[in-house]
Amino acid sequence: MRNYWKVVNQVIKESDVLLLILDARFIDETRNPEIEEKVKNEGKPLIYVITKSDLAPRQASEDAKRKLSPSVFVSARDHHGSIRLKERIIIEGNRAYGKKESYMVGVLGYPNVGKSSLINLMRGRHSASTSALSGHTKGVQWIRSDSRIMFIDTPGVIPFGEEDEAKHVAIGTVDFTKARDPDLAVMELMRRLPGKFEAYYGVPAGEDMEATLEAIALKRNVLMTGGVADVMRMARTIIRDFQMGKIR
Repeated sequence: MRNYWKVVNQVIKESDVLLLILDARFIDETRNPEIEEKVKNEGKPLIYVITKSDLAPRQASEDAKRKLSPSVFVSARDHHGSIRLKERIIIEGNRAYGKKESYMVGVLGYPNVGKSSLINLMRGRHSASTSALSGHTKGVQWIRSDSRIMFIDTPGVIPFGEEDEAKHVAIGTVDFTKARDPDLAVMELMRRLPGKFEAYYGVPAGEDMEATLEAIALKRNVLMTGGVADVMRMARTIIRDFQMGKIR
């Protein structure tokens, strides 16, 4: 993590404009105060880019627009928002530096929050390597979007000392294969997003989330010897489905 911060600090210095990538389902949770403060101290323009907007309620998006400025909503899945983001980069760049021929744009955010997918959307074809597993980008990548914009993709960074596994599972920072307590993480997701998981897996909603998780396992025939619900294996499957955007 220390080496990652060294890379991030260098990218902030080398960039003209910075993008902080946020997950539309967990906007506040994917903000990084350390990064925001570092960019502010450098006097660089910062644009909040809210990805996976196709997975979030419209009202949440409208609330975020009023709270975060400047902000742009994008969806790599729906190929939405790329033109608006390019326009915003140029506007913020021109405002800060006067008109320049081109801008270096640093892309920052949590691991697996959608940085590489965003760059591919902006370029219009596959450029940055992407994966459903966290920590996929191992080093800095320079990727040209067009004649005016060069992106600098970075490894994801978690705020120092943050150890909220349920949050990290929710936003994909910890992939489903590595969650220490997948059942607890799923129950926390159920608490944060009431009714979504029950609706997706077709089980009744109830206050006992442990019983709900067991009911999902039984319905999906995810069982241990003797026909007992395999709650841990089912929890990992639920996390995988959520991180892949199947549960909306």
